[in-house]
Amino acid sequence: MEIAEIKRWVKPAIDALPPKRTLFVVFTVILLFLMVAIPLFNRWIYPLEYEEYILDSAEATGADPFLVMAIIRVETKFDPDKQSRAGAKGLMQLMPGTVDEAIKLGNFSPAFRDYVDDPAINIRMGSWYIAHLTERFKGNKVAVVAAYNAGPTRVQKWLDSGVWDGTRQNASQIPYGETRHYVQRVSYFYEKYRQLYSDLLKKEQK
Repeated sequence: MEIAEIKRWVKPAIDALPPKRTLFVVFTVILLFLMVAIPLFNRWIYPLEYEEYILDSAEATGADPFLVMAIIRVETKFDPDKQSRAGAKGLMQLMPGTVDEAIKLGNFSPAFRDYVDDPAINIRMGSWYIAHLTERFKGNKVAVVAAYNAGPTRVQKWLDSGVWDGTRQNASQIPYGETRHYVQRVSYFYEKYRQLYSDLLKKEQK
């Protein structure tokens, strides 16, 4: 098709367009809509519940609140009634041994054993455990996530023996498939929740 013929077809279409000012207004409205709609859509895909308990517990224990959010999302999707055949309980699926450790080292009341299913108590004890693991693994959050799933003793052996270097990039080195998958999922949700809900942390700090 010759250029002259193309121009003959294109010119009427251009002439039929609204004035530039109208196009600018329409474009601005669409842009503003997308700026509002996309974050709302993302928050719908990645919902957050119990944020007050999470932020309060994170501040009290020193745990990363976004890591708490990500672990809850992967463990129970914020469903406090999720059942575990292994005996894990509550939003953060705390094992009996983890609860005992929190009571012994974290100065929690032994009475908390009877209320582990309660979201506030579960999140507080789970946050303490995350902070405890973070200290043990010297701030390596990827190792913390692996330890939350496979146990700190096992993860420490992997690191000490050079089986795994403790990085997300080399998570394929983790011997347990379940733990590899767990690290990948929690890391993914950690980034999402940090992107979407960082404003909550700023509000808390005011």
